[in-house]
Amino acid sequence: MTYRIGLVVLGAAVLAGGCTRRAVAARTAAVPVVVAVAVAKDVPVQVDAVGAVEPLKTVTVRSQVGGVIDTVHFREGTDVRAGDLLFTIHEKPFEVALRQAEANRARDVAQLENAEAVARRADSLLGQGILSREQYDQSHAAAAALAATVRADEADIEAARVQLSYCRIVSPIDGRTGTVLVHQGNLVKAIDGAPLVVVNQLDPVYVTFAVPEKRLAEIERAMGAGRLSVEAVLPDGEGTPVHGQLSFLDNTVDRSTGTIRLKATFPNPDRRLWPGQFVTARLTVAVRASAVVVPTAALQSGQSGPFVFVIKPDLTAEPRPVVVGQESGGESIVEKGLTAGERVVTDGQLRLVPGATVEPRAATPAPGTAS
Repeated sequence: MTYRIGLVVLGAAVLAGGCTRRAVAARTAAVPVVVAVAVAKDVPVQVDAVGAVEPLKTVTVRSQVGGVIDTVHFREGTDVRAGDLLFTIHEKPFEVALRQAEANRARDVAQLENAEAVARRADSLLGQGILSREQYDQSHAAAAALAATVRADEADIEAARVQLSYCRIVSPIDGRTGTVLVHQGNLVKAIDGAPLVVVNQLDPVYVTFAVPEKRLAEIERAMGAGRLSVEAVLPDGEGTPVHGQLSFLDNTVDRSTGTIRLKATFPNPDRRLWPGQFVTARLTVAVRASAVVVPTAALQSGQSGPFVFVIKPDLTAEPRPVVVGQESGGESIVEKGLTAGERVVTDGQLRLVPGATVEPRAATPAPGTAS
């Protein structure tokens, strides 16, 4: 019986020794990891939000006179300049109205000339005592009434000319035309009739977005120091961001969402921004000088919060709790826990334990990038 117990104790000791050797081997075996150096640099403090592109100006073109569309002078979806002819309305009825107003004026001018001649004779006859005062007053009143009639005729002529000019419908702004809503031969009504076309100004354009109201004081302070820059990042990161400037801060907070609306103006000569398009609006409110920055891939989540594996001079890994600030473009600001120059693991953390020996490796360059 004593012999069997001795064998069991010996076997347990051998197993324990084997486990200890494997643990030591695991601890001493170098784990290949990818590392990066924490750097100190100036980092812009930015606020990201979903933005919507809006035209700087949008005009719904309507007719100011009723009539039949004679000609459509543009192709829908093309650019137009302010003053370019878009539509003409059949002018004949308005030309007739103008000629009638001119004829009325000619008639009344002839009558006025006769009345003025009568009034001049009345002046002479009154001085000779031949004409009564009543007849004198009547002749001058008739001349004055006809003079007023002539002035009214002139106003009618001007109104007829204005109505005739409305038959030529021009673009009020530089922009791009949308769908033609009324075609040649259609009868249109004045003012409250159906729209003919919508013209949007596309250069420059607005991007509207909303930010949490807790950032309001920060944004107001930054606006007081100068104009703020805004980037518009296109969907899927297409191309480089478009740069603009903040141009509007709303005067009230939306209580239903707890946000405040902002608007930025962007030059758009190459039409990369299109009305109705959604973009990421990135507002820069300040610049953090000499902030400690690491790749976001270095950050790990633990029970006590975020941490990174720091490579010590003896090539062992030390988990280090950190306080993380802003993240942008694949990099994160470390508020506390790291100093510039320390090396952190960006890939291979899952194989690490505290004190593990590591074999640092450089990151593999992305395809198409210079090494």
